Amino acid sequence: MIRLFTMLQRSLFSRSALLVQTAPFENLLYSKNTHAASCIHRSLGSVTIPPPACMLRPLEAPLRYLFGPGPSNVPPRVLAAGGRPIIGHLHPEMYEIMNDIKKGIQYAFQTKNNMTIAMSGSGHTAMECAVFNTVEPGESVVVAVNGIWGERVAEIAERMGARVHRMVKAPGGYYSNEEIEQTLAKHKPVLFFLTHGESSAGLVHPVDGIGDICLRHNCLFLVDSVASLGGAPLFMDEQKIDILYTGSQKALNAPPGTAPISFNERACKKMFNRKTKPVSYLLDMTHLSNYWGCDGKTARIYHHTGPVSGFFSLRESLSILAEKGLENSWRQHKEVAEYLWKGLEDLGLKLFIKDKDLRLPCVTTISIPQGYNWRELLTYIMKHHQMEMTGGLGPSVGMVLRVGLMGYNCNKANADLALAALADALKVCPKSKA
Repeated sequence: MIRLFTMLQRSLFSRSALLVQTAPFENLLYSKNTHAASCIHRSLGSVTIPPPACMLRPLEAPLRYLFGPGPSNVPPRVLAAGGRPIIGHLHPEMYEIMNDIKKGIQYAFQTKNNMTIAMSGSGHTAMECAVFNTVEPGESVVVAVNGIWGERVAEIAERMGARVHRMVKAPGGYYSNEEIEQTLAKHKPVLFFLTHGESSAGLVHPVDGIGDICLRHNCLFLVDSVASLGGAPLFMDEQKIDILYTGSQKALNAPPGTAPISFNERACKKMFNRKTKPVSYLLDMTHLSNYWGCDGKTARIYHHTGPVSGFFSLRESLSILAEKGLENSWRQHKEVAEYLWKGLEDLGLKLFIKDKDLRLPCVTTISIPQGYNWRELLTYIMKHHQMEMTGGLGPSVGMVLRVGLMGYNCNKANADLALAALADALKVCPKSKA
């Protein structure tokens, strides 16, 4: 009996000790659970900023005629391509689509360059990619400035530490090969920049012979064709262009957001033998060349998540260009532009670029008619015709009106619509007596 009592006593003491030891832990658990419940309750009930009313309404976007310098209206085929189901940006099927895009760009650029890709971003992305990868701080760069795009490249180069030398002319001005050669001889740059299609002024700049000049002076020839590709003849290899880029939203008729670019062997030798890393990780061609399968390596390593839907759209737009044929596209843009030019002159309007051979077929510039407020004209056309035309850009602001008929929009029926809208605005909008 005594033994049994002793055992029972020990058992009670043991259980009491265990209760004493576990009580704080249980209290802690209770405290934590209570705190967690409180946090959940607070997270569910303490939102102080309500859902914005605009986000509770469906998206609305007006249907307009985009007859400005871009973006242009997108064909149904391209819209449908962009609406296809998303796939992974590193899936084999995506790589195949990227390979198709590369071949389509090579055709559009008329190049065999292996280092041909599409940037994940607008034409400015390709512009910065070209400069950041081929120029190092302290190196000399010559930029032909005859509109806004030369101004942009000059600023980009200065921001990354280059010594920038500007060749400046008023909007609509162009450079002779002799002027270019004299400037390169003087400043000995590693890069010379020229805009082929200067959309702010409506000028298409001659390119023949400039590549040879750059070769003689051991500098790279960088050309911006954002506003001209597909609308005016350009031959990257034949014209010895070292770096060429464009945008998706002009004559290619894809949505904004992708930018084809190509580097030849001379450019690759310069950019892959740098002393310093490019200032941008995102735009570093060491990584991008792998992402696009251009570096000869079997495996493609993750660099960034590309715009899958944007690449779908770009592929389709390049497909449409291939089906039409470059020569037919160039011919169509020239014919429609000449039709538009005649109609504008019949309205009594003056074309800003006097020399027909220097007019950009994709974007026509009109000298602002005397006595009119250009903003009033454009506002009236937008309001009453649902049609976008624009004024100047950068140095051409206050000098010109711009009408763009490119790619899907490039036809005489659209030219007639644009002419009718302008005629209506000139008739209705007040004209000053001065």
